[in-house]
Amino acid sequence: MNGRTPGRDLLWVEYAFIAAILAGLAWSAWFFFKYRYLPQPWFYEPSGTFMDWYSLSIWGHQKGAYVIAGSIYPPLSFVVLRLFSIESCYPHFEAEWARSCDTLGIYALTGILIVNAVLTFLTFRKHDRESYVPRAFALSFGFPMLFAYERGNLLLFGYAALVLGFGPLLKSARLRWVFGGLALNFKVYMVSVIAAPLLRRRWLQTEMMLVWGVIIYLVTWLIQGEGSPGQLLTNVTSYLGGFGAGGFLDLWYASSFVPAIDFLQGRTAPITTLLDLRLIDILLPTVTGFMRTVQASLLLAAAAAWLRPEVVTTRRVAFIALALALCSSEAGGYTQILLLFFVFMEKWGGAARNLSLIIAYTLCVPVEIVIMQIPPMVHESFLGGTEVIAPFGVGLMSFVRLIGCHVIMLCLSWATILEVCRDIQVQGWRHRWRYRNDAPILPFVDRPAPVAGGQRPQHPAV
Repeated sequence: MNGRTPGRDLLWVEYAFIAAILAGLAWSAWFFFKYRYLPQPWFYEPSGTFMDWYSLSIWGHQKGAYVIAGSIYPPLSFVVLRLFSIESCYPHFEAEWARSCDTLGIYALTGILIVNAVLTFLTFRKHDRESYVPRAFALSFGFPMLFAYERGNLLLFGYAALVLGFGPLLKSARLRWVFGGLALNFKVYMVSVIAAPLLRRRWLQTEMMLVWGVIIYLVTWLIQGEGSPGQLLTNVTSYLGGFGAGGFLDLWYASSFVPAIDFLQGRTAPITTLLDLRLIDILLPTVTGFMRTVQASLLLAAAAAWLRPEVVTTRRVAFIALALALCSSEAGGYTQILLLFFVFMEKWGGAARNLSLIIAYTLCVPVEIVIMQIPPMVHESFLGGTEVIAPFGVGLMSFVRLIGCHVIMLCLSWATILEVCRDIQVQGWRHRWRYRNDAPILPFVDRPAPVAGGQRPQHPAV
């Protein structure tokens, strides 16, 4: 034995991906300085830079976010937007004009991007000093994070709360509870991560994060003056029930197959003008079946984690819960930063984890391969400050990123299931003394007994 770990042997792979990320960023920078707009895979509307932030900032200063705009953001988002914006720039409902006036918002987005990078490096350094540099760099400056920054999405604030609430950086459980409550108030689907500890019988963590979530919600509701539970629930229900792809470009950077299925079913666009009917008959059941397979695998993995919680890490359980929420409804491709945070905490070893890490790095590379050109159109480039003719097209990597993210979900789901099955096979049911007060899961399960010497059996990596 030479004492070398699989992670150290494969560290060169991680740095090779960092080189690819840097090359992709350099290409985007060269393209921008030559043509005055960002190329694919960046957002297809050059005039839309930071507009997720500015289209919402209006409602930080005006009433009607829930009644007029039908927002699904809890009031905390609008309190933050009001705090980091210049009120005089919002006399009317003109977000694009306000963007040129309100530079404080751009400073705030840049600031939270830097904060996220610092938190990510510190967190991964504490988790694993061998691999923290490439993984933290890929997550902090890879495509999903920078795409969220380009769009100006509040997910950047939610990510910071997630890192502090569920990462190893904070020692205080009470502080982690507060940041868990903040994460929930930035993005409603974070409730899945907050509920994840229940699978490991950690009731108090979930309860206290929910308590802090309610406290933060009530305080910000009073500050903002709107966003009642009834309004928020109505808007979320309406959004989940009515989302669909408005056109092919809405598949640009998706987090789920929901818009693709809507598109193939012809709900939002005349699909037969783009694809042959026979191809649609093949794609629709294939895509739907793949999505259902991923969802079923995640549910089985969650059941396995609940069945044998001592085998599954806290990070893996959080990943499973969050993945189930994100693959079941469309929340935008930049939400991959939340999933990748947990994926990059996996160690090399076993086909499933190795493939997951390779795909995770691939998702961070900002490149695109155009397979079908769309006729060029004249756009206003906000970053370039001029009109440009932008010839975008259908990108192969858009599909690779979507499918790859779901393959990661499959890999880690089945890795979890196999790890639990092996643990049951090796140690049986009796030697689980810390769970001796739990209700029996099945009639044939023996009562737990103390393990001699306190040693647990080791299982091969999956």
